[in-house]
Amino acid sequence: MLLLTLAGCASAPRLAETTEERLPRQLLLDAVPFHAQRDYQCGPASLAMVLNHGGVNVDVDTLIPQVFLPGRDGSVQPEMLATTRRHGRIPFVIEARLDALLTELAAGHPVVVMQNLALPAWPMWHYAVAIGFDLDRDELILHSGEEPRRIESFRRFDATWARSERWAFIALPPGELPEGARPAATMEAISAFERLHGAEASLPAWLALAERFPDHGLAHFALGNARHGSGDGEGAIAAFEQAVSTQPDLAVAWLNLGLALESEGRQVEARRALERAAALPGHWQLPARDALESLP
Repeated sequence: MLLLTLAGCASAPRLAETTEERLPRQLLLDAVPFHAQRDYQCGPASLAMVLNHGGVNVDVDTLIPQVFLPGRDGSVQPEMLATTRRHGRIPFVIEARLDALLTELAAGHPVVVMQNLALPAWPMWHYAVAIGFDLDRDELILHSGEEPRRIESFRRFDATWARSERWAFIALPPGELPEGARPAATMEAISAFERLHGAEASLPAWLALAERFPDHGLAHFALGNARHGSGDGEGAIAAFEQAVSTQPDLAVAWLNLGLALESEGRQVEARRALERAAALPGHWQLPARDALESLP
């Protein structure tokens, strides 16, 4: 009863006008499968739902030992994200706003949300999967616990979601990005995936990032690194050239451009790029000067 009272006193979250204008009034991702939660296993169940929806054939029993921590009576965020990556999907933590959550749903992305169903001092952590909404009724639709398509008011949901600092994520294959992607956070998510699966597997994600943010020099720089790691020397050069064209003071991109040109036998161009890197102040000056000295 106390929980209901506290949730009832919470104010209803308000969506930005621009968000309301671009969202449909009602939406349901009815293809998202439902897996009922067993004791303390809402994490594996929620993860199975979003992975299955994204084409990954994995069951809850397989996920339990990967994300369930017996000593914690549940799953914690790092294990949820790491397990998503192990199954070939990139987990993107979304912005901590209802607008961001609904925007991802409208893009066709079910969202794993973390809630505290009890009090802040005595938490009862719970994962569910948001699969739809009704703006006219201010309601969210979730696969939650043992209840498929559970309906919660925005107010009640946000009261429990806020206690996790509104933590939520989506799981996408490399090459697909969140609707609300931000360059820095997106790069961090792709980099974590690349550390596990390598440059070639992450290449579609870096390409999508550079296409989404054509004026972001570091996106082209990361694409160049991935192409180089995949054995595409000329492609790497093209990406590094785009990086320095977009951001002329990006010393590390000039350095990698020079090294890539040298590896392709283009010594004159390599020297020019390395000279640009060596002329820029900062951490990359010394490596650039060393590379210049090693040129024939």
